[in-house]
Amino acid sequence: MTNQLTISVAAGKGGTGKTLFATSLAVALNKQWPGAVQLLDCDVEEPNADILLHPTFTAQEPVYIKVPEVDKSVCIYCGKCAEACQFAAIAVIREAVLTFPELCAGCGSCSYVCPVDAITEVNRQVGVVDTGKTPEGIQFVQGRVNVGDQRATPCTKAVREHLAANLINILDAPPGTACPMQETIEDTDYCVLVTEPTPFGLENLKESIATCKRMAVPYGVVINRDGIGDEGVAQYCQQEGVEILLRIPQQREVAEAYSRGETLAHGFDEWVGPLQQLYEHISSVTVH
Repeated sequence: MTNQLTISVAAGKGGTGKTLFATSLAVALNKQWPGAVQLLDCDVEEPNADILLHPTFTAQEPVYIKVPEVDKSVCIYCGKCAEACQFAAIAVIREAVLTFPELCAGCGSCSYVCPVDAITEVNRQVGVVDTGKTPEGIQFVQGRVNVGDQRATPCTKAVREHLAANLINILDAPPGTACPMQETIEDTDYCVLVTEPTPFGLENLKESIATCKRMAVPYGVVINRDGIGDEGVAQYCQQEGVEILLRIPQQREVAEAYSRGETLAHGFDEWVGPLQQLYEHISSVTVH
């Protein structure tokens, strides 16, 4: 088979069809190379690739971060831990130490600066990672952060630990360009940026492209719902030398298939070939 690439799929905003494309690509490639594809849903705050791929989960593992636990019999209430914390997760008030685990990023700064070793780092669960397989045989990994927890990145990292060198890995990134998206696309062989042909889509695409450039991740663009807006995205890509890999037209039939929980590759045989060719093209232009 061709190169076993790790491809991330990202979008500057939600609702552009990022997950539809990522799952469709996984299904199309699995038709060509059965059992050689893995989909990793890194959109841990709202994972939904399972709605389209219908995996059976067979294992679940917790995701932890380290949070401080203070031994008040040792603490001298110097306040250095609170000064070091960038997230206001620990406070020293006179002879009292308050910790706020929900705010903690697990960086370990408080423990590091404590002059009397009064702080021990203990586990706090922030989410889970589920693993399984789809009916077609696609390996499936999904992260999910606990409801109300703002620390998505540890779950994203835990999902990425399941990257397999012997498989084609497709990572569905969270929307936007913040830390969880950057954690997802880091060190991937290629990032497919899914956008829509609207002024809003163009502005978010520019941010996504700038992020890929800063991180030195090769990228190309897929235009979804082609025909609903204007040619601003296409004109920008032409001006900047950004390759448009695929255009997916605005069609009622696609929306109906999506509403039934079907990918492009499930509902339309004519899309299987173009998706497979897109991967072959990426493989040909990517140094792996």
